[in-house]
Amino acid sequence: MSVQITSKQDQARGAFAGGAILENKPIGFPQDGGLQKPYSNLFYWANAWSDHGGEIGEHPHKMFEIMSFVLEGEVEHYDNKFKRWLPLQTGDAQIIRSGSGISHAERLLEGSRIFQIWFDPNIEATMNKEATYDDYRNNDMKFTTDLGIAHKHYVGNGGPVQMDSEGVEISEVTFSPGAHNIQSDASKIHSYYVLSGEAQLGDEHLREHDFIKVENETELSIEVTEETRLFSISVPQKLTYKTYLEHVKF
Repeated sequence: MSVQITSKQDQARGAFAGGAILENKPIGFPQDGGLQKPYSNLFYWANAWSDHGGEIGEHPHKMFEIMSFVLEGEVEHYDNKFKRWLPLQTGDAQIIRSGSGISHAERLLEGSRIFQIWFDPNIEATMNKEATYDDYRNNDMKFTTDLGIAHKHYVGNGGPVQMDSEGVEISEVTFSPGAHNIQSDASKIHSYYVLSGEAQLGDEHLREHDFIKVENETELSIEVTEETRLFSISVPQKLTYKTYLEHVKF
């Protein structure tokens, strides 16, 4: 089994607003440290939270697709196109296709937590496109349940979120207690973040905030001792275009 597990203590860390917003980063920027580096078109992944509320001031983005998933609480988003603050609630998601450039700000309210995840589209095709973004509400997502496994689909498999980045699938998966087999597409790299619960994946014990990277597997067996929620992202093993890092390095 080709499985890599990165515990929270081995992930990169960050802070904003004088420490009012804290982060652990399963995949940090190259300068952030942490064990896991970007792969395929998955460029950056941060788990950010604020106990008392905090704001990340207006800042620019370009080329990348920036996705935010509200895990707990409420956040507010501002950008220089609409020039007003708009709320996102628990379970909602947002995508910014930053293209030729956009500036925005984020405000995490008290007791809030989000994932912010960056994807790398074909920048040769998208860097000159006008920036766009969409908000998706929790009820917009596609929900399915099969054999004790509940899925909330954001991208792919009927999920509503549309992306330029190639071959991405994103879902939240909830396992009931018991033994489960997961079919795994070996042409993709599968990434999982443990949102809650505990489970056994082969010989590995999974705990909250563990990050799991799986490659070259067609089936995974997971033994769940208590209800366990995973945030799941699958990306292609091989892309049809050069990534940003390949352009920079070569």
